[in-house]
Amino acid sequence: MGRTWSRGDWVVYRKSKRSRSPGPRAAHVNASSKGETYNYTVDKYWVVDQLLPEGQILLRTSTGKTNILAADDFNLRPASILQRFLRRAKFEAAEQQCSDQSES
Repeated sequence: MGRTWSRGDWVVYRKSKRSRSPGPRAAHVNASSKGETYNYTVDKYWVVDQLLPEGQILLRTSTGKTNILAADDFNLRPASILQRFLRRAKFEAAEQQCSDQSES
């Protein structure tokens, strides 16, 4: 059984990416077999906007984009106290986007 989410929860999603040059927030960086690209993860800071049927949740980013994920996705976790403190501006911007969307 997965975690129960509520609207407004601050969450961190560990997103897998691939590129020729990982950015400064890249973690767990590994070169591909031929060394031309890198596989890595980046933490994304989102807010739960809606609980959807069939065990899915709608997440909103600080720029207003939305993502729909399974509520039990193993890359999704609640924000730690340190992340809540250090990334507060991102979470608050995402909350503002949630409220702006609900008003329109």
